[in-house]
Parts: sequence; C-alpha cells; structure tokens
Amino acid sequence: MNKDTSIHKVLLLGSGALKIGEAGEFDYSGAQALKAMKEEGLETVLINPNIATVQTSESFADKIYFLPVTAAFVERVIAKERPDGILLAFGGQTALNCGVELYRTGVLERYGVKVLGTPVRAIIDTEDRELFVEKLDQIGVKTIRSQAASDKESALAIAEELGYPVIVRAAYALGGLGSGFCDNAEELDSLVEKALAFSPQVLIEKSLRGWKEIEYEVVRDRFDNCITVCNMENFDPLGIHTGESIVVAPSQTLSNDDYHYLRSLAIKIIRHIGIVGECNVQYAYDPASMDYRVIEVNARLSRSSALASKATGYPLAFVAAKLGLGYGLFDLKNSVTRCTSAFFEPALDYVVVKIPRWDLGKFHGVKRQIGSSMKSVGEVMAIGRTFEEAIQKGLRMIGQGMHGFVENRDFKTDNLEEALADPTDKRIFAIAAAMKGGMSVDRIHELTKIDRWFLYKLHNIIQTSGELEGYDSVESIPAELLRLAKQQGFSDFQIGRSVLKERMDDGEAGVLAVRARRKELGIVPVVKQIDTLAAEYPAMTNYLYLTYNGTENDVDYLHDHRSVIVLGSGAYRIGSSVEFDWCSVNALMTVKKEGWRAVMINYNPETVSTDYDACDRLYFDELTFERVMDIIELEQPHGTILSVGGQIPNNLATRLDAQHVNILGTSARSIDNAEDRHKFSAMLDRLGIDQPRWRELTSLDDIHQFVAEVGYPVLVRPSYVLSGAAMNVCSNDTELVRFLSLAANVSKQHPVVVTEFIQDAKEIEMDAVARDGEIKAYAISEHIEYAGVHSGDATIQFPPQKLYVETMRRIKKVSAKIAKALNISGPFNIQYLAKDNDIKVIECNLRASRSFPFVSKVLKINFIDLATRIMLGHDVEKPAKSAFDLDYVGVKASQFSFSRLQGADPVLGVDMASTGEVGCLGEMSSEAVLKSLLSVGLRVPQKGVLLSSGGAKHKTALLDAARMLDGRGYRIYATEGTQRFLEENGVRATRVYKPGEEGTPAALDILHNHDVDLVVNIPRDLSSAEITSGYTIRRAAVDLNIPLLTNARLASAFITAFTTLGTDHVEIKAWDEY
Repeated sequence: MNKDTSIHKVLLLGSGALKIGEAGEFDYSGAQALKAMKEEGLETVLINPNIATVQTSESFADKIYFLPVTAAFVERVIAKERPDGILLAFGGQTALNCGVELYRTGVLERYGVKVLGTPVRAIIDTEDRELFVEKLDQIGVKTIRSQAASDKESALAIAEELGYPVIVRAAYALGGLGSGFCDNAEELDSLVEKALAFSPQVLIEKSLRGWKEIEYEVVRDRFDNCITVCNMENFDPLGIHTGESIVVAPSQTLSNDDYHYLRSLAIKIIRHIGIVGECNVQYAYDPASMDYRVIEVNARLSRSSALASKATGYPLAFVAAKLGLGYGLFDLKNSVTRCTSAFFEPALDYVVVKIPRWDLGKFHGVKRQIGSSMKSVGEVMAIGRTFEEAIQKGLRMIGQGMHGFVENRDFKTDNLEEALADPTDKRIFAIAAAMKGGMSVDRIHELTKIDRWFLYKLHNIIQTSGELEGYDSVESIPAELLRLAKQQGFSDFQIGRSVLKERMDDGEAGVLAVRARRKELGIVPVVKQIDTLAAEYPAMTNYLYLTYNGTENDVDYLHDHRSVIVLGSGAYRIGSSVEFDWCSVNALMTVKKEGWRAVMINYNPETVSTDYDACDRLYFDELTFERVMDIIELEQPHGTILSVGGQIPNNLATRLDAQHVNILGTSARSIDNAEDRHKFSAMLDRLGIDQPRWRELTSLDDIHQFVAEVGYPVLVRPSYVLSGAAMNVCSNDTELVRFLSLAANVSKQHPVVVTEFIQDAKEIEMDAVARDGEIKAYAISEHIEYAGVHSGDATIQFPPQKLYVETMRRIKKVSAKIAKALNISGPFNIQYLAKDNDIKVIECNLRASRSFPFVSKVLKINFIDLATRIMLGHDVEKPAKSAFDLDYVGVKASQFSFSRLQGADPVLGVDMASTGEVGCLGEMSSEAVLKSLLSVGLRVPQKGVLLSSGGAKHKTALLDAARMLDGRGYRIYATEGTQRFLEENGVRATRVYKPGEEGTPAALDILHNHDVDLVVNIPRDLSSAEITSGYTIRRAAVDLNIPLLTNARLASAFITAFTTLGTDHVEIKAWDEY
C-alpha cells in the first residue's frame, strides 16, 4: 500500500456556520473525511464552531474544538495538539483561506505540519487569478480575458480597455461574493468599492453572458491517475452563478465530441496544476463554434462536488481524503458499490436536477434579480429517468408552494418578456406562463439563452397538461394519458387540479381520487437503485429513488415489519437547517443500534443523512404525502418517525394518520392540538396557564378595538401574505394601517392574528423529551436579547445565567402540565416569555427544535437518542446530572448573510433572517460570548466604534459598554442624541452627522474611510421612518465589511467580553475537557 506512514494525527478545519455560499455540503464532506481517517486508525482533531453539525458529534473526531476557524485560534490549537498533517479541502473557502494564511505566515512550517492532498502552492495558483491565467497559458488553455486591480482607478482603466459590459469578481471569495455585471463606469465604481472591502484584489473580465456553463468533477492521485466522476450542465446560461442555477447531471445537450473534448482538457488542467484529491473545473462553452473558456478551478470540495457525489453514488470526499494520505486510486474500493475499485468512472442511467432554494421574501428591500453573486440558502436534488420527471419533482421539493412546472397559482408579472430576460428566483415559472400564453420556444430561447433542448422538454409538460385539461373527471382520463403524465413527473395533485379545475378546493379528496384511480389501473412507481455503473456490474447500493419510467423494483422487500422510516428535513432554508440533519442522523443511529432497519427519506444533497452509510436504505425522493405513502406501501415498516426533521414531516401528521400509518411517538391528534392555535390556546386556558392576549380578527374595526384593549405595540400575523415578511410589530395606528393595507387582505377568508407584544421581556426555551406525558430530560436556556428577536436569530446561553430560580421552577411546572395534557412521547420544545417572575407560553412544538443539538452537546446528554428510544417503545432512565452541575457555559450565536443580499436591511426583527449558527463553550459567559461572536464573523475592533443607539432605554443599556470602550482608549463616534447622552455621562465621543444632515464628519465618510471597525446601530422602534434613517448606515457597514450589531443587549455583551477578556486570554480547550 502507498500510504504515508509519517502521519499519525490529523487536523481538519471545518467551515463554521452555514452561510449563503458555504452551507451544509461541508458538514457532509468533513464528516466523510473524518470517517476515512478513522478507518486508517489515525487520531483526528476537528476545529469547527458549528455545534449543530453532524461532524461535531462525539463519535466523529477524537478531539473537537468549538472555536473560530481563524489563523490565530488554529495556530494555538496546533501548538497544543501538535498534529502531523492538516486537511484544508473539506471546510469550504473558510478553511482554505485560513490554511493559506497559516502557510504564508510560516505557522505550518514552524510546527512541522504537512498539508495533505493538494499542495498549498497549487491552491494559491487556482485562487490568485493572475497566477491561474499564467499557469493555464503555459499549456495553451484558454481563460476568460481578465485583469486584476487592487484599486478603483486601475479597475476603471481596465474596463475602458476591455469594453463594457464587463464582469467584476473578487479573488479569494466564495459564492461569487462581491461580483456582478457592469454596463458602464458608474455601476463599476460602486461595485468595485464593495468588492475591495472583502478582498485584496478584484478581477475585471469581458462578459460572455449567454454561453453555456459546464462543470467537471475530476479526481487525481499522486501517481497522476485521473478520472472524471461527473459532468454537469447549467440549465441557466453563463451570467448566473452556478449556485443560483438549475443544474443537470449528466449534461444533456453536449455532443459526444464536446463532452470528450472538455473532459480531456479538465484532466490536462488538473495534472498541470498538480491537484491531489478532488477538484472542480468550470467552463464557459459556445457549442456553435466549439469555443470554450475556463472560468475557474476549485482546488477543494465544493457544493458541486457534494452534488456530484450524491448524483453518482461515488464517495468523492472519502476518496479525496484517502488520496491525501498518499494512496493511489487503484488502492481504494468504491465504498458505495463495495465491489468495484475507486478507479472507475461512474455511468448514469438516470437524470439528476439540482434546484436552488431562495428565501428572498424574508428580507426588506432585497433585490429579487439573480446573477453572478449567490443569494440562495439551500438546494434540492431530484432524480428521474427523464428530464421532465426530475424537474417537476425538484420544483415540488424546493417547498415554495409550487406543485411542479404547471398547475400552480397564476404567475403575476407586469412584463413577461422582461421577467424572462432579466431573471429572478421565479424565472422557471415565467417560462411556464410564456408557454401557456403561446410564446414560441425560439422567442423564449432568444430572451433567456436557455438551450432549446431544455425548453422543448418543458414544452412537453405544457402539452400533457393541456391534454389533461380537456377532461372533466378523474374517471374519464385515459390510462395511457395518466401513465404519460406520471412519467413526466406530474403529481396526483397536479392531475386532479387539471381535470377538476375550481372544484379542487378540497385538495385532499381530489388527490385521493387520483391515487385510487391510478392504483386501480396498476399505475404505480417502481424503485430503482443508484448503482454508479448503470447496471454493468452487480451493485450493493441501498441508495434508491422512485420513478414511473420502469417496470420492476430493484429491491426485494421482505415485508418483515423491521423497518423504521425517518423523515428528513428537506431543503435547507431560513428556519430549518443543519440542526435537523443532526437530529435525523442521530435518530437513524439509534434505530440501527436498537436492531431495526433504518430507512431515510430526504432529497437534500448537502446533508449527512443522505450519505451512503448513514442508514440501511436511503430513498432520495420527495417528502410529499403522495411519495411518503408510496414508500410506506412498499416498505410496510414497523413505524414512521416525524419529529426529527423540522416542520415538513410534522405537517404530514394528520394526513398520514388518516391513512392509518403508525406514527411513532406523540400522536397526530396531539400534534394538531399544539399546532392549531385555537385548540392550543383553549387547552392553556383549561390548565390555567398564562399566554399573551391574542385574537383572530376579520376587519380593521375589530383590530382597532382589540388594540384599544391591550395597547401598542402589537404583533400582527396575517394568514394570507401578499408580499414581504409574514409578521410585523406595529407601534402605532399609522404603522398598523400601512402594514395591513400593503401586506395582507383582511377578510372573513383571510383573518389576521393580533397578539399583545410584551416589551423588555426575557425569552426562554425549554427543550425536552417525554414518555407518555412524563418529562424524562429537559434543558432550559435563555436568550441574551429581549423578546422581539426571532428565536432562530437570538443569541442563546445555556445553562441560563440570569434567571431567577423561581422562574425556572415555574417553567418546569408549566411544562410538565403541558406534556401531560398532550401526552407527549418524544422530543418537544416550548417557548416562554418571562418578566418579573411572571411567565407566559408563546408556543409549543411537538418535535425536535433548532436548539436540540446545542443543548445536547453542552449538557453531554443526547436528547435525540433518548427521544428515539422512547419512540421505539423503550423506557429510559432520567439522566443523573442536570444543568446546575455544569461549571461552564455554552453560547449559541447566529450567522447572518446580509453581505450577499444586496439592498436588504440588516436589522433583526420577529421574522427570522439568519442562515446558520455556531455554539462555543467557556468557563464564563463572557468567554463563550466572545468565541461565538468571533466565530460568526465579528472582529475585535482596533480603531474606533460608531454608536447610534435609538431610544433612552437602549442608550442606558449601552452606557457601561461605552465607558469600557472609552477606558480602553477606543475612539467613539456617535450620532447627535447618543453623543449628547454620552458626554452628559462623562464618556468622550465625537459627533457624526447622519445621512441627510449637514455637517462633518459625515457618518458615511468615516465608514468609507474605514475609521471605525465596529458599528452599533439600534433602531428606536420598528417604525418605517426610524428604520429608514438608520438603514443607509447599516447597509453601508455591511457592504464595506465592517462588523455591525443592531441589538443593545448583544452589543453590550460583546463589548464587555472583548474589553475585559481580549482574545489572548481565551482558553483553548477541547469539548471533552469541559
């Protein structure tokens, strides 16, 4: 064997919190790399502050450090652990940039740490644009003509020379951060300033918008053996970032010549650069002239490699990690097929479609256009035997209320041609509307530059939908047409809606009618394996999908009722992310451990739960009622677990129960009693438990009457939302009327829920596990911010540091009553408001919550393991220790991705805005706060701080913090009211002028000149005037990459932490040392 025997201990850098452009795919690739190291008997050390990930669970690495992935912290871990080797390719751009810095500053050399896999020199050759172009020129490979600039002046000169339109890219950045198209000098000027705030260098290149974008995933070992694992084609032409694009694998529109031409080029490139492991080559390709340009080469695992791995069943990350240890491809087995060598190119007999998931509706002021910078927060992968089948499945999976390509709500736009030419996140539905309206495929191609092959396939779906609409009852649809519709990916709902039209009001009855008719005609799906070799060799895979384009099942079902199905969490989105993947994987592990067959249904390629060895059978398929029922009928399981995958599985409870599915754990009836606010509220009243006063109202007069009774502010939640956020806090009549007239229809059909909003109340979370209504384990944690910041955005500490013992006792008592009344068996979460020992219940979820991994890891008691054992019918002992025994604190902080969302206001409110989280431990609260906030990208300021602090309460809350800054010699800049308040209280501050005020220094100037490196900007209230005045300052801080805080309590906690501790005094301790 060719293994490097000098390596005994390996350090792996993770990617930290999930953010736009760097999400769950690195949990999956890092977890695989750690498995590969373990198999080799090596000791592993992991640095990753993301406490919600699977890779930071106890069995994955020998030592886990919940610390920021920055050079300073990593160096201290290296000094303590003394690893022999380091892996940089498994933690996204975060790990790569950190590794390059450790190499440049000589840290790796000083401690004798060897970089495993692709050498750092080769990484720099692919990351630094000028070196990259030079390197490819040596072998005569064409790249897009571009020039690097490090200031605005040279950028403008380059653009003049190349001729507009040009594209701007930031070097060393991820997900196209800071990139965009510019048609003139004015656009270039503002874009270059933003890009230079994140990166030392920008590239100006000629735009080839409209060419095809093609990618190859290539693997090379140190003996120069190469294979291409997968090639992929973007449905959207060049100009839309590949992470924002619908991607199809394998490519469908390349000729055989094109395919092999680009494949041999990719291999030539990675041999020349000297990659060891995995890399991704992106091309711009013009099929008419067979002309190409290489866009970029990623010398690390990326989102595309996670997709390629899941699309082909080739364990890319696992193989790349082994190659880093010196093995050759011929030494390794493909661990998915278990019988072929890893030195074998996969062949596919199916089509895979990846579709991004955007959540742009959550943000105020964000632009909906998609382009060269990533804005999507997650993605789905659909598998089918035809493009039509796969794309329709995928459009349902993204979970944005669509039923496929057709039979959706009408697409509304003022100008259809513009919606096609200037793409937004809804362009695919604009194509459907154009085709329905009779626009020709050629015209759509002219406007979108999407290949005609794809457009003709989409047109097939429109034709079938037209044929279906010619019938008016389910019984009258001919069997051949019904089969064709199912083969093109139509759901039972779509078929029902196309024939029943308006009569489809009661969706349930229509769906069940189509299902019954289909089964009567014997039109049912078959199960197919993903076997990487298109059935040329026998495969052992348990990696499955369902299709109507086939005749027999690839699985022999035993029907022994030994299967337990776990429903996964679907696409990552704001509000449902990697935390639920941790819950799903832990449930699967327990199911296996207890001797059952673990079965997973999920369709998210970024997850560990969809990894080949996470379960005994994986269905890479939809989590819709229709598909889950298809799988249950095939599997005939012992039972199904709905409570570990977030809200998507939970929403199916009542419908599955009606079909007599055995739901393990809490009953569907209890779930409905907790989810339906009327039933839940009535239950609390019966139990004598307090809740904030609320009412469901159907007219403005009723709303005003209720407000007169409870007083402002109130929380308003419309049941039908036209645009923008779904909830709003209103502080006076004008705001209330404005919000209701803009955002919602108030009517008998669409009532609005109005709740009293309690100011300055603490928010407290209770995460727990119960059996038959008795609580077996619980964790009470508190938010640092007062209520009014969504629990998914709040900074949470556990064990709580500032709660009265009496409050804790009351919370335990009330939770016990609720658990008993709902007869809970399994995981649940209750949110409370507390003010002066008075507690009120906000809501109760009868499923695992976002904070389950955090409390499980801080307490070192696995709540999901306990809950799963209970759901499988076992009794569990109450854990012997409680949070009172801990002599350390965990702090969970949220990661925001506002820098990606041009125009969005980075202010926090009742609607969730964060894309990820971290959790760090410390001996004291302030140490944990400091580590966790540095982990989500805040930096300790070196120069000055700009304060602008809203109302009187906020000013007082920040006073102590301002004194500490002053005492530490920071220069404080403040807006008028704040500056006066500080001076009156003996704190020195320089007055700055807000946008719109005359005078110098202007706030925007000190931001543009980078005179300050922390901005604290707190809106007085959430009224529109107040938000707008601070918006310009907040947005400028984000665009210029200056850390920003918009909450007084959090700002005060952060400032206290860094002024009293400083980063040098932070302890470097592994998780098992606490």
